[in-house]
Amino acid sequence: MKILGTPLSSVAKYLIVLGTVIFISFLFPKNILFNYEFEKGQPWQYDDLVAAFDFTIQKPDIIIEQEKSAISQTLPYYTINPDRARQRKNIFQKSFDSALKTVQQEDQFIDVIQRPKTYRNYGLQFIDRIYQRGLITADHELASLEKDKPIMLRNEEGAVKKTVESLLNPKEIEFWITDSLFRSGLPEAEFLIPLLRRDYAANVEYDSEATKRFRTEQLANISTTFGTIKKGTLIVGEKDLVTDSIYQQLTAYRDGYQTTASSGESAWWVYIGYLLLTVFILGVFIMYLRIHVPTVYYHLKPFCFVMIWLIIYSYLVYLFRINGTLSLYIIPFCIAPIVISIFYNERLALFTHVIIVLIASLLSGLGYAFIFLQLLAGVVAVFGNIKVRDWTRFFSAMFYIFMAYGMAYLGLSLIKEGGLSTIDWSVYNWILLNVLLTLLAYPLIPLLERVFGYTSSITLTELSDMNHPLLKELSIKASGTLQHALQVANLSEAAARKINANVQLVKVAALYHDIGKIKDPAYFIENQKGQNPHDDLPPIESVEKIIGHISYGVELAEKHRLPKIIIDFIKTHHGTSRVEYFYHQHITQNPKGGIDQKAFRYPGPRPQTKEEAILMLANGIEAAAKGMKDPTASDIDLLVNKMIQSKIAKGQLIHSALSFKELEICKLEFKKLLNSIYHIQVEYPE
Repeated sequence: MKILGTPLSSVAKYLIVLGTVIFISFLFPKNILFNYEFEKGQPWQYDDLVAAFDFTIQKPDIIIEQEKSAISQTLPYYTINPDRARQRKNIFQKSFDSALKTVQQEDQFIDVIQRPKTYRNYGLQFIDRIYQRGLITADHELASLEKDKPIMLRNEEGAVKKTVESLLNPKEIEFWITDSLFRSGLPEAEFLIPLLRRDYAANVEYDSEATKRFRTEQLANISTTFGTIKKGTLIVGEKDLVTDSIYQQLTAYRDGYQTTASSGESAWWVYIGYLLLTVFILGVFIMYLRIHVPTVYYHLKPFCFVMIWLIIYSYLVYLFRINGTLSLYIIPFCIAPIVISIFYNERLALFTHVIIVLIASLLSGLGYAFIFLQLLAGVVAVFGNIKVRDWTRFFSAMFYIFMAYGMAYLGLSLIKEGGLSTIDWSVYNWILLNVLLTLLAYPLIPLLERVFGYTSSITLTELSDMNHPLLKELSIKASGTLQHALQVANLSEAAARKINANVQLVKVAALYHDIGKIKDPAYFIENQKGQNPHDDLPPIESVEKIIGHISYGVELAEKHRLPKIIIDFIKTHHGTSRVEYFYHQHITQNPKGGIDQKAFRYPGPRPQTKEEAILMLANGIEAAAKGMKDPTASDIDLLVNKMIQSKIAKGQLIHSALSFKELEICKLEFKKLLNSIYHIQVEYPE
């Protein structure tokens, strides 16, 4: 379904290639590739790796965040307020003095009256012991916490770690009073009980400043590394298992290796390396186009069409790489081979896909697994024989592409991980999105048709509808021509199928090849029902009417915006052959006059493709066969052989790329179908 654009000069071609290389060069990664692949829990597959420079092992962000979170949950700081003890002792002394006067007047508690200082000091010491321990009341914030909740308690001597259970509460004070006083050795210890039971305020208070200061200091002291590996140190030995520790060292060494090579002179060498590989890959691609697909290499639009895929996918890989949040597995690489195979052939589609994946692997820095998956999916897409007009086959192809991705990824993961539990199953989400995005190939096809002048099977299917305005007009004004076109379509379709040419294209072209006969249809024999109007015209005027259906057909096709590839069939279905009947008639009438042979030749050009050649042969054979009365199989054979030999002898097939073998196959198919049309029976000997 390809159509050739304008011829592409060498200068323009080289400018396009140079522009592509320059564009891709701006997308190169800025760091050097670390040429080792490793997986946690798998053996090291290379020789001993020794550090070529000093490097630090960075802690993963998740570990640093965990340490910060742990610090935010560190022990809160509380402080003992000394004022509470002083206030309580002042109250105690006043109560003691008042109670002492009372008992002196009543002559009670003789020992207290005789030794008041001893009892007073004991009460003050008792209060000191309570407040030194730390006191919380029932409404205190710590009272509702678990008993084993740790805190940091600061006093005049410093901070000590305690639990909530170690602090005193009012119930324990009551126990202390009754227990310790009666073991104090004071004869009249009961005198102190009412004085020590009341007016205790909590002295443990939250110290927000100390807590904040401590946590800030801890956060500042968090280390972002596990340590430093010195130059010459063995990182991992051959066949050693990549443990968590070794994996961290390898990751740190890889990052350091890439950073070291990204600065100064090394960065330029890295850039040159990428550039050389890109130029080599594109050079191979250009040579392939020149040798195997000259119709693309030597024409502007087709050449731009294949080159633009390299630019688009290179930029997509670059965007996803710098974005970091989306996986490269979401990029629908299979769109390119699907579209190219529809407009051209599977071989060009597959080769272009390989080139795209190779360049993408350079820009992405991903390993062989990425290349393997994309190449395998592309092969499935190409050989899925996708037909955009067949939705069932189209969606089946999408399913096969998903299965190719899924099975390949599972196989590679099992090789690396050695089990199902450690496989990153989230990759399947990206693969599913990839396949869904590949469906964009369908709406892209009509768009690319308009931009690059291609004709897809979708457009051909629409053109084959007999309700198309041109075909309806042809059926009304030149019904005989329409019947001729249908027969030519049948002959062309049968021959094209046998030699694997584009069946749908040649069939649709056959329907439109004679639309120019809408003008003056009576001048064409298939539409004549009585007198022949050519009888009243000189041969030179008759031939103008006959040949004129080519130019008028092109005019009609352009007016109705038929694809250029269909217009080419209108131009070439007679090639540059001569209208022999009127030419010989003119010679007979003007035996001595000058003859302008050009006036009796169709304008051409000659057929340029196999499909155009098939249509030319089918058109001539069908028209000639209609003039036969009661033909036999021998008559059909002779007619077909004569018509084809005539086209060969006059050089009408010289540019068609139709081989002699293919020509013989077409010849047999024409004979077979004509025998069927005219119901010719097999002749048996008497």
